[in-house]
Amino acid sequence: MTLEEMRARLAEIETERRTMDETAGDAALTGDARSAWEALDTEESDLRAQVDEAERRGRVAESRARWQTAQIGSRVTPFDGDPTRMERRELADQARAVLGDDEHGGHLADEQRTRLERLLQTRNDNVDGAMLARRLLVTEHPDYRAAFMRLVSRATPVLTPDQSRAVERFEEFRAMNIGTDASGGYGVPVLIDPTIILTAQGSPNDFFNLARVETITTDTWKGVSSAGVTWQFRQEGAAASDNSPTLDQPAVPVHRADGYIPYSLEVDQDYPGFAAEMSRLLGEGYSELLVNKLTTGSGTNEPTGIVTALDAAAGSEVATGTAGTIAAADVNKVWAALPIRYRRNSAWMSSTGVNNVFQQLGSGNDAAFTTDFTAEGVLILKGRRAYLNDYMAAPAVGTAAANLAVVGDWSNYLIAQRAGMSIELIPHVFNAAGTLALPTGQRAWFAWARVGADSINDAGFRLLQNKTV
Repeated sequence: MTLEEMRARLAEIETERRTMDETAGDAALTGDARSAWEALDTEESDLRAQVDEAERRGRVAESRARWQTAQIGSRVTPFDGDPTRMERRELADQARAVLGDDEHGGHLADEQRTRLERLLQTRNDNVDGAMLARRLLVTEHPDYRAAFMRLVSRATPVLTPDQSRAVERFEEFRAMNIGTDASGGYGVPVLIDPTIILTAQGSPNDFFNLARVETITTDTWKGVSSAGVTWQFRQEGAAASDNSPTLDQPAVPVHRADGYIPYSLEVDQDYPGFAAEMSRLLGEGYSELLVNKLTTGSGTNEPTGIVTALDAAAGSEVATGTAGTIAAADVNKVWAALPIRYRRNSAWMSSTGVNNVFQQLGSGNDAAFTTDFTAEGVLILKGRRAYLNDYMAAPAVGTAAANLAVVGDWSNYLIAQRAGMSIELIPHVFNAAGTLALPTGQRAWFAWARVGADSINDAGFRLLQNKTV
């Protein structure tokens, strides 16, 4: 419940008690009336505790927002100085000033801007906000943007001295990075870089809306997980035992993803139009590749797909009752197999074909479910959202192996993206057909980025599989 909903419910409780009191008059409350009054007391106590906690969180968030945006002294001017030599606070202030400038950050959605601001303020083992701020200031500098536009759209670019210095500054920044990147190429300006801005809500890639997405500045995301502390009852005076949890240290390495992206000569226009079109071209292919690999990637030189991870975890697999058939009982069985603590924030994922079978289970007067599913497909299953992914298996025939559907809390599947994409220009594209290769009036980019993914807690999912025996 939201804070407003909790406050509204507290007002309703007062109204209900007033009505009960007026109805009883001077008589004592007995039976159901007394039970109802006690239930309202308990509910009120719980709600007031939640309201107090929500109000405290709100005050802290408001205080942090004021602190993060406070400017002491003179107004911050973007691109004032060399970002490769700035201190952390100055970097963050200038980077936020760039985000607030309509010329640079005006095209960003609110979710993208908020995420970037949060990344700029992060400092832990996986993310160095200062490094991201440096990259933003270097690649969004007007001289670098102008140079970048020429370098990736013209076969023989001519740069001004200021533009050349801006490119040299990026090379200096690249040398400061952690880990070894592919040499060469030009860094994509941060505010059109898919590895940074593709993570916002509303992405066509449902994995980015469901999974835990971390933008990192290292080669490997490293975390800590635990099954929790075991509690127990003891007799009076008995000594406690060591219930320290066993800590796991999941690690998700990043791998190089690259793509060949042809585009028409007409893309070479003024920077705002060029940047928007380039962002779309880079993002579409990158996102499509990730949907594929985040589903069934092998984990060798590519992300470990969610299906691959769960297929290797015997405790997460649930077989259908009959080979080649998906029944309502199978949906109930895989749902029941998911530990209850993971159901609250869970979601389903399956191919369109499997979703169509789910839809048929919910039609007719003898349906196994309480409501008919819509003609467009199953959007809600067991009260949880169902997503379509046609890189997952279609309904199986007979005893053929097939991973049919995944359900679970997707915060246990982690996508790690190393901030930064690079591209090189291929000046002319030639047709491959015929005996004489001729130019097509297109150029192309060869782009590369680094990304990894894996399940960091297989227990948070269940995988419905076709029975194979």
